[in-house]
Amino acid sequence: MAGTWRDLKRFLVGRPLSTAVADNERIGRLPGLAVFSSDALSSVAYASEEILLVLAPAGAAAVVFAAPVAIAIVVLLFLVVASYRQVIPAYPHGGGSYSVARENLGPMAGLVAAASLLVDYTLTVAVSVAAGVAAITSAVPALYQHRVALGLMAVALVALANLRGVRESAAVLSIPTYGFILSVGALLAVGAFRWATGTLPAVAPVAPAAAAVAPVLSVFLVLRAFSSGCTAMTGVEAIANGVTSFKEPRARHAVDTLTLLAGILAVLFLGTTLLAHRLGIGPVVGETVISQIGRSVVGGGVFYFAVQAFTATVLLLAANTSFAAFPSLSSVLAVDRYMPRQLAHRGDRLVFSNGILILALVASLLIVLFRGDTHALIPLYAIGVFLSFTLSQLGMVRRSLRLRDAGWRRVLVISGVGTVVTALVVGIFAVTKFTQGAWIVVLVIPLLILFFLLLKGHYDAFGRALAMEEWSAVAPRRHTAIVPVSGIHRGVAAALTYALSVSKDVRAVYIAERPEDGERMEEQWSRWDNGVPLVVLESPYRSVVGPLLQYIDQVDREFGSEEGNLVTVVLPEVVPSKWWHHLLHNNTALLVKGALLFRRGKICVSVPYHLD
Repeated sequence: MAGTWRDLKRFLVGRPLSTAVADNERIGRLPGLAVFSSDALSSVAYASEEILLVLAPAGAAAVVFAAPVAIAIVVLLFLVVASYRQVIPAYPHGGGSYSVARENLGPMAGLVAAASLLVDYTLTVAVSVAAGVAAITSAVPALYQHRVALGLMAVALVALANLRGVRESAAVLSIPTYGFILSVGALLAVGAFRWATGTLPAVAPVAPAAAAVAPVLSVFLVLRAFSSGCTAMTGVEAIANGVTSFKEPRARHAVDTLTLLAGILAVLFLGTTLLAHRLGIGPVVGETVISQIGRSVVGGGVFYFAVQAFTATVLLLAANTSFAAFPSLSSVLAVDRYMPRQLAHRGDRLVFSNGILILALVASLLIVLFRGDTHALIPLYAIGVFLSFTLSQLGMVRRSLRLRDAGWRRVLVISGVGTVVTALVVGIFAVTKFTQGAWIVVLVIPLLILFFLLLKGHYDAFGRALAMEEWSAVAPRRHTAIVPVSGIHRGVAAALTYALSVSKDVRAVYIAERPEDGERMEEQWSRWDNGVPLVVLESPYRSVVGPLLQYIDQVDREFGSEEGNLVTVVLPEVVPSKWWHHLLHNNTALLVKGALLFRRGKICVSVPYHLD
């Protein structure tokens, strides 16, 4: 069985990579843009739509605010990116907001930032995949009813690509990422040209909503649109979390990649929003805004389907940003003992495999629970990442005041303004999205922090219990070896041989369901005459583990109250030549191991006998 699983793993994931080649697995600027920026770039496909989804029901008077809202988001984007350009050189070992907040604001602030980001990364996978499936079903409506299954397949494929390693995931992502940038950029260029030459289709005015149901055009409505559109900024912090994936000089490559991301994202997002407004496009069930823009600007030909194909692909693969950042952040938390230790170790392909698998599982669960509906997931989205933005920039303010190194005043101004603005955005999210589902995130983040603290307490107590300060080697006063036997065969002989090598007091124990079984075993044992006494225990209820444990307790009573006595249970285990042969035999040894695991002073040893 082990060989079959190993072969399957090698086929899917690839051969193990040596630690010595870790530097060869690191990436440069252009591959880094594909790995860490696909989330932010792909949000162009739905961020404008989310703005219009809020404004359109209020009629044409409200849709006018789509462009100012988009401009405000782009200004905020440049402000946050400017702050992270300072975070990366200061914290080149990764961790992003968590590392900044923990060092400068204290452990609790760091945990709030970490919990916020982990929640956001998980939602990023679910939202991106759901949006990618929506792009597919816009072009092929017959697939709409299969959107959940398509979403689960996409999560599995992206997870598999990441399990194969950073370089391989970069190779997979480069074509769709740059294809999306070029195709949407070309679409916007054609749209801008037709706009300038007056050949765009006539604006189809948004029909005013009925007075009885239309939301009142107000500051609150615009703020709701702003908070929805801020989903365009999710993922920009992922580069700061994954600095260690870049080639040397890491910080320089990461900063350059972040700057390139900001410029491309601003152009695509702002251009999409302005063009949608000029065309009078609004949200339509079953077709995305990008699809409507494509049909209006270039018709339904090859160019349109190319845009849709690249959009769908980059949305489905946008989850890769989270698959790169979530495991990296989890590993940093695991090193600090706030996450299970298994998340700190790299797998065969030099990636944090356990973190990748956990993220895939939780994101798949979200897709199933929310039926792959992008608009149902969006309200839960982005509040966490803006909370981490705020803590990161506040941490940089504190750091600049504390160290006052070169350029500290510039850092103070940029990060200070960024702190105030992103904190306001968090407030806007909390007010405008709370009843739409953001309360779930507000509840989950404290629960996740509680989980961190409980794990930290466990690991600290575990470390104290294993401390060596008061330990001294003491030989056991008495050592009894108990060998459970089911009959006389080579496996039992091997176990008895081992038991005699470690103890002078060896006892074989046979569990008899019927008295005649015990008598027959005693007769056979006496004929064998191996020098080891046989103890026969009757078990009228056909239990093996219960009578064995009772006998071990009896041995303890023989020792009396003396400390330093030891009991070793030596289990004969016959190992079949085929994995499926295990299904044809009892696995009593596993039950005995489980029963003895939590008993003090009891050692359980397996002696395997391999069959040819």
